[in-house]
Amino acid sequence: MKNLIIIPSRLESSRLPNKPLADINGTSMIVHVFKRAKEVGIADVLVAAGNREIKNAIKSIGGDVILTNPDHLSGSDRIYEALCKYDKNMIFDNVINLQGDLPNIKKEALMKTISLLNDSNTDISTIGVKISSSKELLNPNVVKAYVKNIKDNNYVEDFGRIFDDDKKEYLYHHIGVYGYKRRSLETFINLKQSETEIDRKLEQMRAIDNGMKIVFGLVNELPISVDTKEDLEHVRRIME
Repeated sequence: MKNLIIIPSRLESSRLPNKPLADINGTSMIVHVFKRAKEVGIADVLVAAGNREIKNAIKSIGGDVILTNPDHLSGSDRIYEALCKYDKNMIFDNVINLQGDLPNIKKEALMKTISLLNDSNTDISTIGVKISSSKELLNPNVVKAYVKNIKDNNYVEDFGRIFDDDKKEYLYHHIGVYGYKRRSLETFINLKQSETEIDRKLEQMRAIDNGMKIVFGLVNELPISVDTKEDLEHVRRIME
């Protein structure tokens, strides 16, 4: 199986303008993410850039990058356009959607996402960590995966931010990394947005609502998702 990690990236961010080009100890964030992805070793890496400035940053280090439509509504749409342009001969079997704001993600997390796609019954893979506090559990900014049978089939039954008390022992802090079998990505892209997806502002609900199977894997470390200036300062300190 041939794997391709695609990093969708665009400059437009309401809370942290020009986020992909933000400096982290002398290197832009998008370059940090690209280098982390390259560490995996069992996947090619491609950046799906929504802006020429991002393309130039990746080209400057000799990386592969495709300039995509800046008006895409989602990262999934962006990576699919990049895949179609980059892989016209359909060489790659699996596609990993790695968010461009995870500069300290570990190689092991990406390898876990890829290995989960070996499950013949699954369409999509994703990862998360155990929730460590009640504050984290109740935080509406933290997306949770509801996985009732973590030791049996590991399939996600639901995603959300706030859940009823009877579900709390089955919740995990979701990390926004997705693995797709190529045919599953093509299926997903062609589905209409579901009502739950629109209501929760969670794109992955489109897959759940249409019966696609998402397999879930636990990893040991939660990467920092950089969304604010405070997040940026935090990641600068820990990556020194």
